[in-house]
Amino acid sequence: MTPETFARLHAAAFTDERAWSAAEFASLMRDTGVFALGDTQAAVLGRVVLDEAEVLTLATHPAHRRLGHGTAMLARFETEARMRGAAHAFLEVRATNTAAQALYAAQGYTETGRRKGYYRSTSGARVDAILLGKALT
Repeated sequence: MTPETFARLHAAAFTDERAWSAAEFASLMRDTGVFALGDTQAAVLGRVVLDEAEVLTLATHPAHRRLGHGTAMLARFETEARMRGAAHAFLEVRATNTAAQALYAAQGYTETGRRKGYYRSTSGARVDAILLGKALT
């Protein structure tokens, strides 16, 4: 998964927020512990630090939604995180992204906190981030 491919997928998947650029993906992907999995249909960018794994972003192209790609990417993320020594996974999701919240809940993630007004939509509105976590062991 190249930074350019990930940037195109991210832009297609997240139309209500600023898409991450190829340069931002490239910078993240150079960091120790960061890994990218997937293809042009769906992908996940994760990071493991010590025994914690973070989903940095998970994107499914709109033409490929509701086909199990998000679930598959999350499972691949968790497998890779465990192989890298992670015992716990966490992520944040927009309070308005109910589809993603349902995906994470179905895979055992539970709310651990909130960041009020964390995200800014393209319209300028502020949206809370819901923090989710799951034990991987």
